[in-house]
Amino acid sequence: MSNAENKTQVAIIGAGPGGYPAAFLAADLGLEVTMIDPEDNPGGVCLYRGCIPSKALLHSAKVISEAEHLKNLGITFNKPKIDLDKLRDWKNGVVEKLVRGLGQLSRQRKVTYLQGRATFLNSTTLEIKRTDGSMEELEFEYAVIATGSRPAHIPSFPNDSPHLLNSTSALDLPEIPKTMLVVGGGYIGLELGTVYAALGTKVSVVEMTSGLMQGADRDLVRVLQKSSEPIYEAIMLNTKVVHMEETKNGIKVKFEAEGSEDTEMIFDRVLVSVGRKPNSENLGLENTGVEVDSKGFIKTDNQRRTSDRNIFAIGDVAGEPMLAHKATHEGRIVAEVLAGRNVAFEPNAIPAVVFTDPEIAWCGITETEAKEKKLNIKVARFPWSASGRATTLDRNDGVTKLIIDPETDRVLGMGIVGPGAGELIAEGVLAIEMGALVSDLELTIHAHPTLSETVMESAEVYYGLSTHMYKPKRDR
Repeated sequence: MSNAENKTQVAIIGAGPGGYPAAFLAADLGLEVTMIDPEDNPGGVCLYRGCIPSKALLHSAKVISEAEHLKNLGITFNKPKIDLDKLRDWKNGVVEKLVRGLGQLSRQRKVTYLQGRATFLNSTTLEIKRTDGSMEELEFEYAVIATGSRPAHIPSFPNDSPHLLNSTSALDLPEIPKTMLVVGGGYIGLELGTVYAALGTKVSVVEMTSGLMQGADRDLVRVLQKSSEPIYEAIMLNTKVVHMEETKNGIKVKFEAEGSEDTEMIFDRVLVSVGRKPNSENLGLENTGVEVDSKGFIKTDNQRRTSDRNIFAIGDVAGEPMLAHKATHEGRIVAEVLAGRNVAFEPNAIPAVVFTDPEIAWCGITETEAKEKKLNIKVARFPWSASGRATTLDRNDGVTKLIIDPETDRVLGMGIVGPGAGELIAEGVLAIEMGALVSDLELTIHAHPTLSETVMESAEVYYGLSTHMYKPKRDR
């Protein structure tokens, strides 16, 4: 088939961390691929307005906080002078460099890239509105929907106000406001709150539930919350935002908290971070056999095939967890399915990382989930107060823990809080996927002194044989 004839084997709608890996691998496996996206190069929200720019800014925040932390070691610096324009340009430069690289890789693989938006006319034909306003149709054998998600908003809030930010507009760094309210205590709000607090903003966080980071185990979150309290003006739990009103210089917010009277405060900026919604609307799915659930997620099987056999869906639009690396793995699975391979998306562990300070990471079964399901587990914890490397960093507040099946000694889950947790969690993912036993981690020699040793020592704790922590011995 030829794209010149407006036909393709595989049409991929969306060029984010699910779409472009699917396109690249499908092309590598010999398939003819057309990718459609509004941006001028692959990358998607993750690269343009999400994972990458936020981590670039978090790196800046980390350097600032570490410089401040050095006063505990007898080293002091003058207050950092922030050139906001240069910081913004550097962040944008990071994005542009990666975007150019993906564009080059796309061309090298001879993936046809159409800049525009696609809708389904039927189960084998797309209508594409190009960014120049022209329209064309594209016939396909298979289509992959990888349209991602967008920030959720609350209709009653003044969403047109320049003082109200979401996770996308906050990354543009319009200014360093004197005060900011973060609505939502999830990972996106806390990450961005960390950035603005490091840059000098007085940040408050409001969360309607009883704790931050509801998806993570409470023992890990407690470490984060304790470390966060000094950098935030306030962390308001069990508190609802019941009204917002734009004022001349900001937004007036009314709070309703359990056991206290309603209060009002004015903030220069308000960042609303209350989750994301799948982009499953306006795709013409009603012209196909694709089914969507009550939350807007496209229903798929374990090969990410929808109820319409010619059409697949991956990434945020195909359901939780809404993580870039999950989308990438799904995209590669779909490419292999289209190439005729017998594969399925059946991971035992998908890592989750919160890039705050300290970082939180977990994979597999969490302790909270195990208790809810009444699973028989044992938990082995190694506190970083006993870690030589953590002590040299003056960061003894971390914890590494293993969730273990006591009948088989298999590792079912891992949780880490501390600097570099996002890097350390990979060992837990591999252990779970390989069906490793606790003894496999215990007998694996880890370099000293490193934070990775805490994984080995948590395994030693399970057996009561930790070198740097005493616990009664357990029979193997």
